[in-house]
Amino acid sequence: MTQHLTLRRPDDWHLHLRDGAMLAGILPETARDFARALVMPNLVPPVVTGDEARAYRDRILAALPAGADFAPLMTLYLTEATDPADVIAAHRAGLIAAVKLYPAGATTNSASGVTDFDRVRGVLDAMAEAGVPLCTHGEVTDPSVDIFDREAVFIDRVLDPLRRATPGLRVIMEHITTSDAADYVRAHDTDLAATITTHHLIINRNHILAGGIRPHYYCLPVAKRETHRQALRAAATSGDARFFLGTDSAPHADAAKESACGCAGCFTATNTLPILAHVFEERDALPRLEGFTSLHGAAFYRMAPNDARITLRKGDTPARFPARIDTGAGPVTVFDPGFPLHWRVDATASADPSAT
Repeated sequence: MTQHLTLRRPDDWHLHLRDGAMLAGILPETARDFARALVMPNLVPPVVTGDEARAYRDRILAALPAGADFAPLMTLYLTEATDPADVIAAHRAGLIAAVKLYPAGATTNSASGVTDFDRVRGVLDAMAEAGVPLCTHGEVTDPSVDIFDREAVFIDRVLDPLRRATPGLRVIMEHITTSDAADYVRAHDTDLAATITTHHLIINRNHILAGGIRPHYYCLPVAKRETHRQALRAAATSGDARFFLGTDSAPHADAAKESACGCAGCFTATNTLPILAHVFEERDALPRLEGFTSLHGAAFYRMAPNDARITLRKGDTPARFPARIDTGAGPVTVFDPGFPLHWRVDATASADPSAT
């Protein structure tokens, strides 16, 4: 039985860090294990210009613990007033790695998102020409569409027409939750990839609703049927380079989660890698874990993989993780996978690519 596994240091291609006291409290949980993370722009107000992305990056860097080796990769929030020239300039300067599309009202802090896709056509055309990736929150917000169907409908109504109308646009379907999305990715060889979260590999909709409402499992896109969870596990562990990790780790103070109208999001930054090792081992796919966490995403974003290594070790005694992270914005509950975790991150190894 494998008792240790050394990987190139991973990247998180979908992360929420928030701002202010919350940022200061939860940033160390990601910076400890991850070398880079694609930081979502849905602050209030959102990050919509290159100058705003620079200022947000500076706040993140200022909040890093001393000695931390972590690079935030910034994104811009696509609005119907987005300036194509500003997007291209920010990308060419290395200030942003992608632009994020939120359909208006789809998720947390998405009120400034897109309602009329014709109004962002010029931005998307410019992005396609310049090679700027588009990250999509793939849900329609039509109230007549059942919440469990919104991802599949988004593919048919929005994503496929958008990609057909914008040849060469490089698209990442973020936090996919359905077999429909996984199948759509597999059906297209170029300019399309998808991120899969830690929590969607663990929970289905029963975890949220059966036996009582469990707010810390409530997320958007909402977890679906068990058949969809198994489809995501198959995609993540397949070795297919079009699928890679984006945790969508999304902190909310417990008071905001445990309320009459609780916020959507699972906070998984603290224990993601041990959970993933458990999942990949269950599927006899541990040799493919490095691809999913450390190689596939970097390749799609046209970046070199990290040289530094981390080592995961499996012990007989379950690893212990904090139940919550205390921040100046309130306590944040850490995602509970519902089973013991025997894998743990041991240490960051040498930056020498030959290290094992």
